[in-house]
Amino acid sequence: MLLPIATIFFQTFFARGDGFIHLWQTVLPTYILNSLGLVIATVSLSLAFGLPAAWLMTMYRFPGQRLLRWMLCLPLAVPPYLIAYVYTDLLDYDGPVQRGWRQIFSLHSAGDYWFPSIRSLGGACMVLALALYPYVYLLARKALLEQSATLLQSARLLNHSPNSAFWRISFPLARPAIAVGASLVAMEALGDFGTVSYFAQPTLTTAVYDAWLGYGDLGAAARIAALMLLLISFIVTAEFYSRRRQQIYQKTMGQERDGVPALSGIYRIVAQGYCWGLILLAAGIPCMMLLNWSWRYFSWSASFLHYAWNSVLVSVPAAGVTLLVSLLLVFYSRLSNERSAKTMLRLAGLGYAVPGTVLAIGLLIPLAAFDHGVNIVARMLSLPLPSLLLSGSIIALVLAYSVRFSAMMIGSIDSSMAKISPSLDMACQMLRSSPGRMLTRVHWPLLRRGVLMGTLLVFSESMQELNASLLLRPFNFETLATYVFTFTSDERLEQAALPAMVLVLVGLFPVIYLNAVLENKK
Repeated sequence: MLLPIATIFFQTFFARGDGFIHLWQTVLPTYILNSLGLVIATVSLSLAFGLPAAWLMTMYRFPGQRLLRWMLCLPLAVPPYLIAYVYTDLLDYDGPVQRGWRQIFSLHSAGDYWFPSIRSLGGACMVLALALYPYVYLLARKALLEQSATLLQSARLLNHSPNSAFWRISFPLARPAIAVGASLVAMEALGDFGTVSYFAQPTLTTAVYDAWLGYGDLGAAARIAALMLLLISFIVTAEFYSRRRQQIYQKTMGQERDGVPALSGIYRIVAQGYCWGLILLAAGIPCMMLLNWSWRYFSWSASFLHYAWNSVLVSVPAAGVTLLVSLLLVFYSRLSNERSAKTMLRLAGLGYAVPGTVLAIGLLIPLAAFDHGVNIVARMLSLPLPSLLLSGSIIALVLAYSVRFSAMMIGSIDSSMAKISPSLDMACQMLRSSPGRMLTRVHWPLLRRGVLMGTLLVFSESMQELNASLLLRPFNFETLATYVFTFTSDERLEQAALPAMVLVLVGLFPVIYLNAVLENKK
C-alpha cells in the first residue's frame, strides 16, 4: 500500500520534464475546479437521494418495504460508466426522449428548444449520484436502526413534527455514519474516469490519462496523481475530524421498531413513489435498456468468451491474494498487543481511498524499474532477456486489484473476527495449540461468512474495475470492463450490451448476499 504512494511523491519531487508546469499554466486549474465541483455536487445529490430513502425505510411502515430495502441497493451492482452510457443514448439529441419531444411540439432542430445536456458536468454529477447514493443509504439506515425509539417518542410527546425530530435528533446521532458514506461517495467521484471521459469533462483523472498516454510524460502524470492524493487526504481528514469528538452511547432499538407508524393515503403513495422512482432511475432503466440491446443485438462471439475469461483470470487471483494477506493481517492484529500491528492493518485498508488511476501510476513505475533491472542482469550474464515480467503481464493487474480492494476483505474478516470470543483464544493457548492450528481449526469455521462476503466484493469489484485496467493491462489484453469501454467510446454500446449485463450480474451477487446478512442481523 505504501509503495505506490511513496513512488508518486518521489516522482513528484525528482521526475524530470516541464510538462506539469505547462499544464499548470494552461488547463490544470480548470481540471481542479471541475474535480472539486464534481465531488461537491455528487456528494450533495447522493445525500439528497440516500437520506430520505434511509429515513423512510427505518422510521415508517408501508407496503412493499421489505422488497424496497434491498432493491435500493441495486445501483451498487451497476458501474457508473454503464449508467452514463445508457442515459446518453436516451437523452442525447438523437435519443428517443428528444425525438419524441420534437415530434410532440413540432420542433425541427436543437435551436428551436432548450434541453439539458447529459454530456456535461451536471450530467456526470447526476449519473454518479444515482450510482453511489447506496453508500449513504446503507450507512444512514444502519445508524438510524441503532437509535433508540424512545428518543423519537419523547420528541412526539414534546409536539415535534417528524421533520423537526429528524433534524434535531436523528440526523445529529447518525452524522458520523453519514459522514463516512459521504466520504466514500467523494472518493469514488474524484477517482471516476469512465463517466467523465465519456461525457468529455476534464478532471484530474482524465488529466492523468492525457499526461501519460497522450503526452508520454509520466512525471507530469505522477504530479497530477499527487494532487489527487492530497484531495483524498483532505476528504479522509475532514471525515475523521467531523466525528472524532462525537461519541454516542445509546440503546439499540431491537424489538422497539415494532411501534413505528404506518403511512397511509397520500403519504404512503409519495413514499412508495419516491423509493420506486429512485430505483427505476438508478438501476431499472439502465438494466432494461441493456437487456433490450442484448436481445436485439445478440451476437455470441469467441472474443466475448475470451475477454470474460481474461476478467476471471485476473479477478480470481486478486481475490485469493487479498484473502490470504487480509486473513494473516487480521489474525496477527488479534494475537499481537503491539500498536504496530493495528497500524499495519489500518494502512493496508487505505487502498480503497486511492483511485485506480493513482494506484496504477504508483505501481507501474517500480514494477517497470524491477523489470528493467532484471533485463540488465540477464544481459550481463548473457541470458535470454525476460522482457517485462511484472509490468507487462497480468501480475500488475492482480497487484493493483489486491491493493485497491483489500479494505473490503479486511473489513469483512475483521468484523467477523471481532465477534469471536477471546475465551476461545485463551482455551487454545491453554491447550498449547499453535497459532496456525488456532486459525485453521477454531477461527476459520467462524470466519467463513465474512470471508465469503469479502471474496464476493473483491471479485465483483475487480471484474468491474476500469481505471487500473486501462493503464496496466498487457498489450492486446482486454477485460470485460475495457471491452465495454472500447465499444462505447466508438458509440457502439448496443454491441457491448451483453458483456455489460454480465458485469451487472456479477455485481448483483455481493449486493444480494449483503442484504441477506443485514436482514438476518435485523
